[in-house]
Amino acid sequence: MALTDLQGIIAYPVTPFDREHGLVDTTALAALVDRLVASGCHAIAPLGSTGESAYLDDEEWRTVARASLEAVGGRVPVVVGISDLTTEGAVRRARFAERAGASAVMVLPVSYWKLGEREISEHYARICAAVGVPVMVYNNPATSGTDLSPEFLVGLWEKFENVTMVKESSGDVQRMHRIVQLSDGALPFYNGSNPLALEAFAAGAAGWCTAAPCLAPGPVLQLYRAVRSGDLAAAREVFYRQLPLLQFVLAGGLPATVKAGLALRGFDAGDPRRPLLPLEARQTRRLAEIMESLQAAEAVGSPQGRGGAPAVPAG
Repeated sequence: MALTDLQGIIAYPVTPFDREHGLVDTTALAALVDRLVASGCHAIAPLGSTGESAYLDDEEWRTVARASLEAVGGRVPVVVGISDLTTEGAVRRARFAERAGASAVMVLPVSYWKLGEREISEHYARICAAVGVPVMVYNNPATSGTDLSPEFLVGLWEKFENVTMVKESSGDVQRMHRIVQLSDGALPFYNGSNPLALEAFAAGAAGWCTAAPCLAPGPVLQLYRAVRSGDLAAAREVFYRQLPLLQFVLAGGLPATVKAGLALRGFDAGDPRRPLLPLEARQTRRLAEIMESLQAAEAVGSPQGRGGAPAVPAG
């Protein structure tokens, strides 16, 4: 397994669709991935929730995986998202990602029927046996319908050699503390809840998996650098500066809000795929206000002061 030390900002690209036919726009995808790498993000994670993986057919999924890896061109690690209602489908996608050159796969167990821990463990066992790349176990109960406890997550890490990291997106920082306790700090975990970024880094997160760099890479990377340098005051300041954007993106749904934000920046990624809908006009106006305020704050260097209050009201 080549990937041994994944740290920093792991950026999620959206999956662009062309407006005429609604097909995957690989040219726009490559341009977006290149922007994320050029901005300084430490890894790219296509085909997660932001990438609308659940709404792609198998051929589209392969197209996005292949195009993302080609666009990165080995400059940073690529963690390909794997989720499927069947274990067979997840194994098939994980094998494809490995053959295409993925550095690791991020596996989210999704279900129609509620899965028990025995079934989830077997799901991971089959995937781990099928590939040799590292596996990131992904807990996101809000989207998957399955909630993995810290005890279960650490158990998977102890049981399977290529389960080497965990992404925690429940939004509960106490779970991160528990992962540290149970693994004696040896299990790398990654934050997937945007508004929890500062707390997660304080808890020892190795990185932050986020779509925010699509819209504002500067503050995201500044937060990571401040944390790494041990400058808590600077970390707090830059976090609160970007918090309204993080809150809005989470509340409005990642594909719709990120695509709307990209359009405001002059980058057309198309609309989200139905049943998802684009933002309403009033939401887009609010997003524009938040992005403009953040951009203005960046230009003058954190005007909200040292007390931790955000520069614009959370929306």
